[in-house]
Amino acid sequence: MAFFTAEPGPGGELLHPLPEARASWGGGSQLRGMATSGALARAAESAVGQGVFRPARWTVDLLRPAGFVPSVARAEIVRRGRRLCVVEATLWQGDILVGKASGLFLAAGSPATGTVWAQSERPLTPPPDLRPATEEPRVFHSEGVGWTGSPEPHQNSARKTIWVFPQEIVRGERPTPFQHAATVADLVNLVTNWGDTGLEFINADLTLTLGRVPADDLELGLTADHRVEHDGVAVTTAAVFDRRGPLGTVCGTALLAAAPVDPRQVGAPASLPAVP
Repeated sequence: MAFFTAEPGPGGELLHPLPEARASWGGGSQLRGMATSGALARAAESAVGQGVFRPARWTVDLLRPAGFVPSVARAEIVRRGRRLCVVEATLWQGDILVGKASGLFLAAGSPATGTVWAQSERPLTPPPDLRPATEEPRVFHSEGVGWTGSPEPHQNSARKTIWVFPQEIVRGERPTPFQHAATVADLVNLVTNWGDTGLEFINADLTLTLGRVPADDLELGLTADHRVEHDGVAVTTAAVFDRRGPLGTVCGTALLAAAPVDPRQVGAPASLPAVP
């Protein structure tokens, strides 16, 4: 369940897309936004390096439909200081720029001493033994239905939550917590724009903010928090959380697509049942 294989190339590491990276949009000729964001995050984190800095903000612009073709992700440090590091990453297909991202990494400090208002509601997590009923590594929740391993019962207008299990960006590599969060962030469109006629919007961008790094088990949830739609443009926000509690937010801007996608048809049935 990886998005790419990787090999050295003359213009940088060449990422060859695998079937899991194929989008439902564009008749199967495009890369998923999850794969684009994940590849960019992997390049950005490699440039920043491990140690002092941790990810705090990640913004991806999906400049044009990325083809299902070999791609190169590049990253460079824009500014590195004592307490912050800014990195920019780009995804190229030949000489065509298909996506870019900007990441803000901050150095952790001591906890604040004062008390400030924070939302007290904790997002609902799925039962620990619930597993996906399809090859897509996620389970689903909508108000009035509850948690299921299958997307089938959730074609409705209720508030939605999804829980996403880790998958590899490059085959044979376990993603880091940040890389997994950056990949999952593209699903803001699914959790906030899926209604009773399917998914009618396609992402134009996303911005992920993280107050802390996700847990090492790499299981993450998104729950719809805010949505405004007018004249074919939707702006949305979802809360990001793990089993320890809230992590941050992901915001997305989406455009009305030429035709809707039915999320219930994404991912072939898996061998495991929805509920053990």
